[in-house]
Amino acid sequence: MTHCTNREGIVTYWPKKTKDKQAVLLYLAEKFSANRLYSEKEVNALLNHYHNFGDWALLRRELFEKGFLVRNAAKGLYWKPNPLAQAQIPRTDDTSVSCNKGFSL
Repeated sequence: MTHCTNREGIVTYWPKKTKDKQAVLLYLAEKFSANRLYSEKEVNALLNHYHNFGDWALLRRELFEKGFLVRNAAKGLYWKPNPLAQAQIPRTDDTSVSCNKGFSL
C-alpha cells in the first residue's frame, strides 16, 4: 500500500502529509464491506486489526470526517457509503435514514 504499512499490511504510523493520510484512509476504508452496518465496537476492532500504533479513535474519526464512513450517532452505527446511492438517501430526521440498498436506521 504505502510506506505507512509493514509487509503484513498493518498501518504502523499516522503520516504527517495529507496525501499519505488520504492513502491510509482509503486503504482502511476498503476493509469495510458495503451495505453492512457496524457497531462502534466492530469499527474499533477492524481498525485495531489493521493498525498497530494504538489510536483507533483517530482513525475512526478521520474515516468519518473525510466521508469514508457514515455514522448514526444516536444508534452508534457506522456504514460505508455507496457513492451512487449517497445522493438518494432520504433523511426524515437526524436519527432516521433509509437507503435504497435494503437497510434502515
